[in-house]
Amino acid sequence: MTEHILDSCAKLGKEITKEQAEKLTAFHAILIEANKTLNLTRVADEVIEAADRNYIDSLMPYLITDWLNDASNLLDVGSGAGFPGIPLSIVLPHVQITLLDSLAKRVDFLNGAIKDLGLNARAVHMRAEEAARQPGLREVFDIVTARAVAALPTLCELCLPFVRVGGAFIDYHGPKADIEIPQAAKAIKLLGGSTASQIKCIFPERDWDHRLIRIGKNKHTPKSYPRKPGDPGRKPLGVSAE
Repeated sequence: MTEHILDSCAKLGKEITKEQAEKLTAFHAILIEANKTLNLTRVADEVIEAADRNYIDSLMPYLITDWLNDASNLLDVGSGAGFPGIPLSIVLPHVQITLLDSLAKRVDFLNGAIKDLGLNARAVHMRAEEAARQPGLREVFDIVTARAVAALPTLCELCLPFVRVGGAFIDYHGPKADIEIPQAAKAIKLLGGSTASQIKCIFPERDWDHRLIRIGKNKHTPKSYPRKPGDPGRKPLGVSAE
């Protein structure tokens, strides 16, 4: 896995160190062991598939964009098994990364892995709708990420309240981006975001249609958002119920 990760990053135009690749492999070993009891990931047994789908995919903003260049802190919403937060922490040791998840056992796993790997990160147990109202978390992050969490209109309400004015929300998405970006336009404007842009991720020797969506933050999010837990998913802003 280490050599495959190094080779794939180089092919994408941005090399990482061998030590960083070894840490990614070490995290995978930690994840596989924990997965025996916690059911954290479905991509486990085939290491090349896991490397591409979890690690290279998580690193895409670092590998193919300049969106993270000036970040000093980053929040990963709905971290789950640690993607993309843990891989990004490994290659961005100068960035303070916070991983947010609503399930206590996942947060315990993440904090254990962070300690074992010596990362500049922490995991927090809280729902996004509640965390975004905490003074130490609301509108303080340069970058907020989310991967495989929800549809874009819902994600905007969950994530943009954490982004400082001048920062950005980065969503890891699939081919539905072309449909969901227009659906999210009203929510983006209401929540203080700017026009969404996207870039397609090209994986070496894969035909996957993965996208990165970037939404800048140019105004403060109104205090009434996010709404109470569950509402952003049940009643996405600006999306018809039909």
